[in-house]
Amino acid sequence: MTGTDEVLTEIRGRAGIITLNRPKAMNALNQTMVDAMVEVLEQWRGDGRVAVVLLRGAGERGLCAGGDVVSLYHDALAHGTDGAKFWADEYALNLTISQYPKPYVAIMNGIVLGGGIGVSAHGSHRIVTDDTRVGMPETGIGFVPDVGGSHLLTHVPGHLGTHLALTGAHVGAGEAIECGLADVYVPAEQLEALVDELCESGDADAAVGVHARPAPAGFTAQHDLVEQVYDRQSVEEILSGLDEVDADWARDAAKRIRRNSPLALKVTLESLRRARGQSLAEALDTEFRVSVKMQRGHDFVEGIRAQLVDKDRNPQWQPATLAEVDEATVEAVFAPIADDRIIEPNLAARA
Repeated sequence: MTGTDEVLTEIRGRAGIITLNRPKAMNALNQTMVDAMVEVLEQWRGDGRVAVVLLRGAGERGLCAGGDVVSLYHDALAHGTDGAKFWADEYALNLTISQYPKPYVAIMNGIVLGGGIGVSAHGSHRIVTDDTRVGMPETGIGFVPDVGGSHLLTHVPGHLGTHLALTGAHVGAGEAIECGLADVYVPAEQLEALVDELCESGDADAAVGVHARPAPAGFTAQHDLVEQVYDRQSVEEILSGLDEVDADWARDAAKRIRRNSPLALKVTLESLRRARGQSLAEALDTEFRVSVKMQRGHDFVEGIRAQLVDKDRNPQWQPATLAEVDEATVEAVFAPIADDRIIEPNLAARA
C-alpha cells in the first residue's frame, strides 16, 4: 500500500483501491485526505493496470462521517481561509469523481454523511448494505448540504430530497437508493466477495450485478404525503403541513426541523431551488459561496460548539426563529465573496 497514513492506496489485480483511514474519526475528511485522493485519481486516470476504482472506509463504523468540521470551526474562529481552500479542493474532487473515465465503485457501509456523500454518491456504482446510514445533517450544525448535495437532493422525485435536507435525518439502504444517493444493495456478507471479483475482473457492471440483491423497503408508504407536505414555498409552510399529518414520521420530521438552525433551513431550501436548473458544476460553485459565507456566520460556529466541542446539544441560533430570517439575509449568503484572499473556483468553466 502507498498513500498517506490517512488515505491508503493500492493496486490489487485490476482494481485501484482507496481506503479512507481515520477510523477513530469515522474517516472524516481533511485537506490531506482530499489532496491524496486527487493525486491518486489523477495517477490512475491513465494507468492501464487500473480498470476500476474502489472506495472503502477503514474500521467498523462507516465509510465517512463527513468533513472534519472541528478544524473548520477553529478556522472560522481565526477568520482564516483554510475552510475556503478545503471546500474549493473538495468540490473539485467531487466533480472529478462524477466525470471519472473509469468505473468508480463506492462501498457505502455504516455511516455516510455530508462529505462522505461527496466522495461516494457522485460515483458510477454506489453500493449500500445492511448497516448503511446515509444523511446530509448540515442544518443541525448551522450549515447547508454541500459537496453537490443540493444538486443530488433537488433531483430526488417527490420532494424526498427536501425532506432529507431540512430534517438532516439519516436513512438506510432502501431509502438511499430511492433517493438516488445509491444504486444497489449488496448484503454485508457478500461485500468481500464483491471486492475480490472487482479486483480479479475489473468489470464493475458484472461484479456488482452478481452480488446485488433486492433492496429493503424505502419511503414507499409515505410518498404521497411527503410530496404534499414539502411542495410548499417556505419552511414555515412545510412545518404547518407536517403538523397536519397524524403520523410518527411527520412528527419526527417537524421536531427535527424545529431544532435546526433557522438561517440554515431557509438557505438550504433556496439552495435546492437554485440547484434545480444547474449542472453539478454550477451547483458546486454556488455551494462554495454559501459554504464560505455560512462558515463566517454565527450559526456554524455555534452549531459545532454545541454538537462537537462543548457537546451541550443546546445551540443558541441567531436569528432564533424562522420569522426573523428575512429574504435579504438569505440572498446575501449567495452573493459573491468579498475577500481578496479567496478566489472562487468556477468549476462550471472546467466542466
